[in-house]
Amino acid sequence: MPTAKKELTKITPQLMSYVDLCSSNTTIDPALYLKYDVKRGLRDLNGKGVVAGLTEISEIQSFKENEDGTREPMDGELYYRGINIYNLVEGFLKDNRFGFEETIYLLLFGKLPSKSELDEFCKLLTRYRSLPRNFVRDVLMKASGKDMMNVLARSVLTLYAYDDKADDTSIPNVLRQCLQLISELPLLAVYAYRSYLYYEKKKSLIIRRPRPELSIAENILYMLRKDSKYTPLEAQILDLALVLHAEHGGGNNSSFTTHVVTSSGTDTYSVIAASLGSLKGPRHGGANAKVVAMIEDIKKNIVDYTDEDEIKKYLTKILNKEAFDGKGLIYGMGHAVYSLSDPRANIFKGFVEKLSKEKGLERDYKLCALIERLAPEVIAKERRIYKGVSANIDFYSGFVYNMLGLPQELFTPIFAIARIAGWSAHRIEELLLAGKIIRPGYQNVCPRNEYVPMDERKK
Repeated sequence: MPTAKKELTKITPQLMSYVDLCSSNTTIDPALYLKYDVKRGLRDLNGKGVVAGLTEISEIQSFKENEDGTREPMDGELYYRGINIYNLVEGFLKDNRFGFEETIYLLLFGKLPSKSELDEFCKLLTRYRSLPRNFVRDVLMKASGKDMMNVLARSVLTLYAYDDKADDTSIPNVLRQCLQLISELPLLAVYAYRSYLYYEKKKSLIIRRPRPELSIAENILYMLRKDSKYTPLEAQILDLALVLHAEHGGGNNSSFTTHVVTSSGTDTYSVIAASLGSLKGPRHGGANAKVVAMIEDIKKNIVDYTDEDEIKKYLTKILNKEAFDGKGLIYGMGHAVYSLSDPRANIFKGFVEKLSKEKGLERDYKLCALIERLAPEVIAKERRIYKGVSANIDFYSGFVYNMLGLPQELFTPIFAIARIAGWSAHRIEELLLAGKIIRPGYQNVCPRNEYVPMDERKK
């Protein structure tokens, strides 16, 4: 970085004085949120989301609505186009086939494909599975970076320049763009990581073309690994992870971002880049890396992986901001919507155990399972909770990605590779059904002020 640029990145006393101005003039009394009935985070005091739209793409259920108007917590349920996620997963696993491509079809078109329809759809995705000529050299390699999500967003925006119909928001063209981006995102993520290793870590440069006969999950492992080898179980579990991350209701932050930005009438590339920016945040897609770091910290600070009292004590220290990152959070525990259980975590857990046996990491798995069981007890004892606390999918996905040998730099990009299926469905749904820009209201609470002439102002 040139010296002049380094100077511009310094936090100077002058900049700090501006920070003080920002802070002193941004003081809203929390009581005003109650007075004006503001739903912070678009959720009410009971944690129920404010209904901002209608969707047919997916549904989350975590409470039963009783006749008297009360709500009763229940084991979480997730539906893709009305189909229970348990039944969807059971269906393709029973047939011993990969499920992500079928899931993309279901989310986009609202129905399960026949065998011939799925075969044709996979051929189409394969035809789209390439990048413009010299894109890797001119874009990914000339502007490599350590943050893969930023590289992905920048690459998606750059693809706009290669599209002759980039601004065409007709449904046929948007569907074409979405299918291309779904097919291209795995390549962008893997090649960006390979470029990062080459330029930043001084490793060998390996750029491997995807193979047309492989599934999306298989191609990720094939392109990413030095020897291009993987076991059937590894590919199956990565495919399952993609299915479980593909969609999660229209109200999650990145899918809502998709709706909001789409409603402005902008192009597909800008919409997906905005959704990537949302997913990058540690409160959204970056949580599984935090879980991995937390588990490693726990392993370093306890002696006996089977001692429940020792584990409880350390979890209490984490919760009281005395250990790990000082944030007071047990990562991977609890969810904005689910109460008693997250169905995605339940599905994942059995496969995590199977993979841990293949990798010789059963001891680590048992520790994770123990933390999963003990953490809700610790949280319930230390905090006032309004609904059940259980492990969410992030609790196990980071452990799975570690066992698969995926670098942490790609944890959130793998999430994006899955979730772009849901984003695409939501973009098309917004274009088909809405036609009105999304613009929520904000209540101003600043008092009226008189204009003061320059020579009368006090410093």
